[in-house]
Amino acid sequence: MLNFPLRATVLCLAWLLAGTTLAAPAGVEFADTIGFTYQIKPDITYAIASNVELKLDLYLPRGARKPVPTLVYFHGGGWVEGKKENAALLLMPYLALGWAVVNVEYRLGRVAPAPAAVEDCRCALRWVQKMAAQYQFDTSALVVAGDSAGGHLAMTSAMLPAGTPFDRSCPTPDGERWGGAREEPVRVAAVINWFGVAEVEPLLEGGAARHWAIEWFGSMAERRALAQAVSPLRLVRPGLPPLISVHGGADPVVPHAQSVALHAALDKAGVPNRLVTIPGGIHGAFSRREVGAANDAIRAFLVENKVVEHKVLRAAD
Repeated sequence: MLNFPLRATVLCLAWLLAGTTLAAPAGVEFADTIGFTYQIKPDITYAIASNVELKLDLYLPRGARKPVPTLVYFHGGGWVEGKKENAALLLMPYLALGWAVVNVEYRLGRVAPAPAAVEDCRCALRWVQKMAAQYQFDTSALVVAGDSAGGHLAMTSAMLPAGTPFDRSCPTPDGERWGGAREEPVRVAAVINWFGVAEVEPLLEGGAARHWAIEWFGSMAERRALAQAVSPLRLVRPGLPPLISVHGGADPVVPHAQSVALHAALDKAGVPNRLVTIPGGIHGAFSRREVGAANDAIRAFLVENKVVEHKVLRAAD
């Protein structure tokens, strides 16, 4: 028989464990069930460029009976580093809502310089539209997002006009490839930009220069003109999809002033937009409270702009 001190210890442990079970952390139900409610289809080739198969990962709700809102995500890394797997945990807020998510890789600077990454992201959006029926993507609720360089790519790929030369290398169905040249326009419902580059040219020379941006362009002679052509700030015009940005006020990598200028231009053009500034925030290093508040603002923005209905933004059952 256990002596009294040992019995007391065992009883205390049992009580603590029972209490832990009853007071499970917030979000534990989502963590418990996601493996059974979602399927992952990794490394699907969406295009071939520079003799490289370009891949994306699909996160799909199991048993979807109708098209679901879809997020297309582009990872960060200054266009010269990073990979899609690095962004996997950033997709969780959308999986918790029951959305489909497309996580995209693109050519980095060491494989192909600018504008290769822009071309790839445009091709990925075209692939999503083409495959919508097969994977139950709701193309009327197609949202593009990204962080840092990925934020730039999300904005640029959504803002480029129809007929842009950056679409020319995208694969098309055989009927169009051999018998015509018609291309469906890229349609995006909203853009979510986490501290992305809004104007590329200032990063290439002078006091605001960043070597990662210089690397992306390499030795090309016409880099200034190309930098302007792929700068969201220079693509602003009426009729663009709603755009929300989250940016730290003390970001040393991508200046916060870039987002301020972008949203002033969007206001002038009459484009629905919002800038969420995190006071004192640096490049992606935010507190749990700040990230939570930013995601709340994003969800509210999507509802306000009728990208999705309120009920769609509730966590999936």
